[in-house]
Amino acid sequence: MKFINYLKSIAGVEIFPLIGLVIFVVFFTAVAVWVIGADKKRMQDNGNLPLQS
Repeated sequence: MKFINYLKSIAGVEIFPLIGLVIFVVFFTAVAVWVIGADKKRMQDNGNLPLQS
């Protein structure tokens, strides 16, 4: 029996891919907004941390 047949037998399983997509889009959007709005000086300082002794 193929795996898809097991999924078809589960009631309401079609909502899980949609939930996963929504979580991904919300997380990606939040990270993009955070990166765009981040303080450039602070990011430059954080980027130079490995180079400082």
